[in-house]
Amino acid sequence: QVQLLESGGGLVQAGGSLRLSCAASGRIVGINTMDWYRQAPGKQRDLVASITNNGDTNYADSVKGRFTISRDNAKTTVYLQMNSLKPEDTAVYYCAVTSKILGRRLDYWGQGTQVTVSS
Repeated sequence: QVQLLESGGGLVQAGGSLRLSCAASGRIVGINTMDWYRQAPGKQRDLVASITNNGDTNYADSVKGRFTISRDNAKTTVYLQMNSLKPEDTAVYYCAVTSKILGRRLDYWGQGTQVTVSS
């Protein structure tokens, strides 16, 4: 079973930057998307950014122009560069990978990494 491991979270002042990484423990076949989600206390988990197998990216309106999702060529690591951070970006950030093999969808999730932005 492939596992996803996030790193790079921490405490940063408003206006600062962080770079999150998510590494897969092995190769995932049939990747559709590699995603970053976040969940603030008492709120639902929301999609922050996504990159498709073709390299197309999509962002939540709240992070457009500030966050950038990317991945390595081997598609084993996905990154989230977060600039101009705001206190409202404080949340646990999760990476996820969706794949489809022979019509069967498989979802992989990391354990989450805390990002705290102080004002």
